[in-house]
Amino acid sequence: MLSAAARPALRAMRTPLASAQCQQMRSVHFDNVVGSNTPFSYKSGSGLAIKMIAFCGFGFATPFLAASYQMYGYSLLLNTA
Repeated sequence: MLSAAARPALRAMRTPLASAQCQQMRSVHFDNVVGSNTPFSYKSGSGLAIKMIAFCGFGFATPFLAASYQMYGYSLLLNTA
């Protein structure tokens, strides 16, 4: 059984005003043409691919480079003692 607190919420959901508010219309139109699927323009697809791979690769490699740099510095500290 539904509790007394849930019944008014269910009644409000059945009204046409509440159901009209749930259906939102988008007032934006995008033309579906080749090359307009990014928010910026680019001249060559291969150049964009190289730049994106370099950007993501550098971001992925940074923690590994930092860890190897710290381990290399720690090993130098152990060898001098």
